[in-house]
Amino acid sequence: MPEAPAPHVFDTAIALAHQGGDDFAGHTSPAYWNMIGPFGGITAAIALNAVLQHPQLLGEPVSLTVNFAGPVTQGPFTARARPARTNRSTQHWWVELVQTGADGEESVSTTATVVTAARRATWGASDAPMPAVPAPADVARSVRPGNVAAWLARYEVRTIEGDIPQVWEGQHAESSLSRWWLRDDPPRPLDFASLTAMADVFFPRVWLKRATRVPVGTVSMTVYFHADGAQLAANGEQYLLAEARAQAFRDGFFDQTGLLWGADGRLLCSTHQVVYYKE
Repeated sequence: MPEAPAPHVFDTAIALAHQGGDDFAGHTSPAYWNMIGPFGGITAAIALNAVLQHPQLLGEPVSLTVNFAGPVTQGPFTARARPARTNRSTQHWWVELVQTGADGEESVSTTATVVTAARRATWGASDAPMPAVPAPADVARSVRPGNVAAWLARYEVRTIEGDIPQVWEGQHAESSLSRWWLRDDPPRPLDFASLTAMADVFFPRVWLKRATRVPVGTVSMTVYFHADGAQLAANGEQYLLAEARAQAFRDGFFDQTGLLWGADGRLLCSTHQVVYYKE
């Protein structure tokens, strides 16, 4: 009898074991490590996964907001997902990621709110059509140095425009817009957790705008899901088109918005962040 294939590295990174009640045990993954902690997208995906694994879950995700309150240290953590209110077709969740320090005290590193809903078929339209761009096969794969941050090697990126600066000369770019084709590496069928992580793959817009590598950190991130689980599954392992831009840089913070379309041109999610930066 053939052995079952090993789980995808992403599934290992977001894996949670139900501890009873609202608590789920997890462990940080070196495969998604950033410079000083986990990749923010994997932390957001873990917070969402705690809701997706909860036995009281109603429906599918509609929105997720993650606030990165403090550092996540290497090692075990508890993801605590509590249904704050359940209505007839919507459910509101409160999520915390906590770790126990050497002193035995719990410390909250991440807070999140999630809204899930039992979706129903209605009229629909989109005011954000997928832009006309070259096909993935016609765009060269971008170099993402995994030796700088391990998580960069977990994604295949094919940049159409707005790549990370190759020369940090401090010149202001006219636009902070980036567009690229994106998928997991190795490829993995799309679902809500992986889409959440992909919504955070954009490098900081201030780096593109200024061509200066200043210290940065995401403070808060929101993802709005415009597709249901069946639509995500239909995308399979195909590329997503991802687009990001900033609106304003001021007083140590900037915002950035992102849009991710599926291979069929359907807008799958929109995302918004506020990011801290330092001179």
